[in-house]
Amino acid sequence: QVQLVESGGGSVQAGGSLRLSCTVSADTSNTYCMGWSRQVPGKEREGVAIIEKDGSTYYADSVKGRFTISKDGAKNILYLEMNNLKPEDSAMYYCAADRADMGALVLAGLADFGYWGQGTQVTVSS
Repeated sequence: QVQLVESGGGSVQAGGSLRLSCTVSADTSNTYCMGWSRQVPGKEREGVAIIEKDGSTYYADSVKGRFTISKDGAKNILYLEMNNLKPEDSAMYYCAADRADMGALVLAGLADFGYWGQGTQVTVSS
């Protein structure tokens, strides 16, 4: 059983930055595909950024060039650096993990992670 705990959410003005962190109770170095998804009330959850076991990264088109996913295998922490934030980035952000690599499938809405954190809220004001 993998436990995921997010932190780093908050409120920021448009154009600002936030860094989300996810502490994982497992060896993340090359065991789990990990990612961030987000959801706003009334809409489906969408994949935002994924990092596969070999370090390959995948991003939703809406965040490319602004968000960066990374992981610290030694500390078992997953990060999401978010720059140039926009009001439409406001959402509950969830950290997720799965033993299977699924970056492209998650972004296409064809697969989903098996383990989830509780989420951290990001609010971007205009």
